[in-house]
Parts: sequence; C-alpha cells; structure tokens
Amino acid sequence: MDKLFTTLKQIWNTKALRDRIIFTIAILVVFRLVAHITIPGADIEKIKFILEQAGQGQGSALAVLSLLTGGAMERFSVVLMGLTPYINASIIMQLLGVIVPSLENLKKEGEAGQKKINQYTRFLTVPLSFVQSYGMIMLINKFSPGGAIVDTSDWGVMLPIMLTVTAGTIFLMWIGELMNEKGMGNGISILIFAGIVATVPRQIAAAFQAAELPVLIGLIIATFLLTLFVIYVSEADRRVPVIYATRRTGGQQKSFLPMKINQAGMIPIIFAVSLVSLPSILAQFFSQAASPTLQKIADFSLKYLNPGSPTLWYNIFYAGLIFAFTYFYVSIVFEPKKVAENIQKRGGFIPGYRPGSETEKFLETTSNRLCFWGGVFLAAVAVVPLMFQRWLSGGANAISLFISGAGMIIVVGVVLDIVRRINAQLVMHDYDKL
Repeated sequence: MDKLFTTLKQIWNTKALRDRIIFTIAILVVFRLVAHITIPGADIEKIKFILEQAGQGQGSALAVLSLLTGGAMERFSVVLMGLTPYINASIIMQLLGVIVPSLENLKKEGEAGQKKINQYTRFLTVPLSFVQSYGMIMLINKFSPGGAIVDTSDWGVMLPIMLTVTAGTIFLMWIGELMNEKGMGNGISILIFAGIVATVPRQIAAAFQAAELPVLIGLIIATFLLTLFVIYVSEADRRVPVIYATRRTGGQQKSFLPMKINQAGMIPIIFAVSLVSLPSILAQFFSQAASPTLQKIADFSLKYLNPGSPTLWYNIFYAGLIFAFTYFYVSIVFEPKKVAENIQKRGGFIPGYRPGSETEKFLETTSNRLCFWGGVFLAAVAVVPLMFQRWLSGGANAISLFISGAGMIIVVGVVLDIVRRINAQLVMHDYDKL
C-alpha cells in the first residue's frame, strides 16, 4: 500500500505526466457527456426496448455493435456509431497496404509514411461514416416492433440525422487523435475501453437481478479467473538470446530480444468485433428478398451466424476472423528482415544462427509459432465465454458475464499499455533530473 501511495505521489509530482493524465480524463468526460446527447426526435424508450430484445438474442447484431459504442446506441446519441467507421477504414487501408504498391512504399518510409497513411484513413472515414449511418438507422428500424424510429423515406429528416451521426464519429476520431498528442496516447483504444467499461455497471445490475446466488458467485469467479489469464498471457514472452561483441573489452555482451506470445495485442479483437455481426446485419435486409438464393443465404446467416445464439458455425467464423487478423496485423508490425538487419548492424548475432538471412528465417519461424498460440489465446478468450454464457443461461442467453471475453482483452490491453506508458514517463523524468 505504501508503494502505491509513493507511486501516485511520484506521478502527481511529475508535471508532464500529471498534465497528460488530467487531459486524458477530461477527454473521457467529454466523450461520456457527448454519448448522452440524443438526436432530436428519437423515441428513446422504443430504442431501449429494441436493445433489451437484442440482449436476449433477438436482433443481437445490435448488441454486438453496441459493445464499441458504450451505450451511445441506446440513447440514439450523436455518436451513435462510435468509432466503428474509423476501425473499418483502418482495416481497408491495411488491406490496401498489401495490395497497392504506393501504399506499401509509404509504410517503408517510417513515421512520415505512417502519418500519410493515417491521413488517408481519416479521409476514408468520412464517406464510410455517412454510408454506415444510413445502414445503422435502417437496421434499428428493421428491429423496431411498433413502427419506424426514423422516417427513412423523408430525406428532410434522414439527411440531417446522417450528417449529425457522421460528425459524431469524426468528433470521436478527432478527440482520439488529441489524446495521442497531448494525453496518454493510444486514444482510439482508450475511447473504446471507456465505452466498454461504461456498460459494466449495467451488466452487473442485470446479473444481480436475473441470477441466483450460486450463479452470481460463478460469474464473479469466472470473471476473476478470466482477468488473471488474460493478464498472464498478455505479459508472457519468449526471450530470444542475442550476443553483441564489445569493442572496448573485446568480450561479449549477452542480451535478449523479447517476443510476446500475443504480439498483436487487442487489435484483432477490435477488428473482429466490428465485422462479426456483418452477416447477421446483411441477412436482416435480404430475408425478404425476391431471390430464393438470397433468402436461403439470409436464413442460414440468421440461424447459424447470429451473435445472439452463437452456434458452432458462428464460433468458427468469429475465431477465424480473430486468427486472420492476428496473422495479418503481426505481419505488418513485425518485420523479421528489418530486425535481423538491426541486430547485424549492432554487431550482434543469435547463438546457433548466422547473421543475415538465416537469422531472418529463424525470427520469421519463431514469430509464426508465437502468432499461432497468440491467435489461439485470443480466439479462446473471445469464444469460450460465449459458450459458458450460453450454458449458464440454459440456452436462453439471458445471463452474461460482467464483461465479455472480447471486452476483457481490450480492457486489459489498454490498462497494461497505460501502465507501461506511465512507467516510461517516470523513467524519463528520473533521467532528466540527472
């Protein structure tokens, strides 16, 4: 306890760090306030009813999308879509970075190239937000039992709402960038984290109302064990030994290259959550299609790929998305050739492997193996709680964990990242005093 108070005092006495933390908290307060600003003319009670039905498996695609909005969807808020369009734009840009040579060259330019790609991502977010706002309103109307929430046939009503929702997403993207510059960094993830945490009290209240004492104890134990497991694996790494030659003494200096099991962090989960409900959403629109083929596809999606009743096919699809994004993201952020060249330039080598191509091949093989187990970890944490939740509810899916597996990975990942950034700032402050 004394160590905790000492650390908090040290953080408060470090002006630069204190200012960043206060700025981040202020931005989060603004985010939560904006999430409560309702678009004029919306029937809030009807929307809450729709999402309550979603939580029970009916229209549950909305419940999955609501994970990233922190309750903004319930209130038909100006930030109705959260950061989903920005996440989708990031996915598209990363995919294009593999296909389009000019974007691939930008990635090789380092920080300057990344800034350009980020700018393109922001530009792409605007039209995506506008299009997705129309789809989101149509989707909410689709689940409305007693008439439309918004009159989609009247563009005098629809256009202002779509522009408002688009502006809300751009606003969130902007304050996320502000946190990158003046706050604790990783602003987009922190906003998603805040949205998930904001739903936890409601989940706890629902569990206390619906569950008996043994079930509640089971939920508490399961949440605690899940948290410990996520933290343990997130911090686990393989330390690859590296030996550097020292010129002054003519000896050798032993070091290591840490390679985490979960190299991709929470990014694959964020991407997968934003896409996992897509088949169910599209099926809602095509369920009444004139084409028998489209109807069959829609019926299959609603029956087997519905987030509200996660079947074997849904879990396979969800896990497959996580695996794909894990390998894809790691292939972008970890470059074995570049790491091998840096080790060689510094006069180092990995014992048992020659510098150059042999070291590169070893690093690539090691990374792929770690990536496989990282993907298994992410998929298991995301899918197993869904199976546990369904078993606990006897198939009704009425009782859920206090926080989903996907949400837990995002929350733990953001918290660990903030802790690392705080420690780095404290170390820098200590160096500055020398």
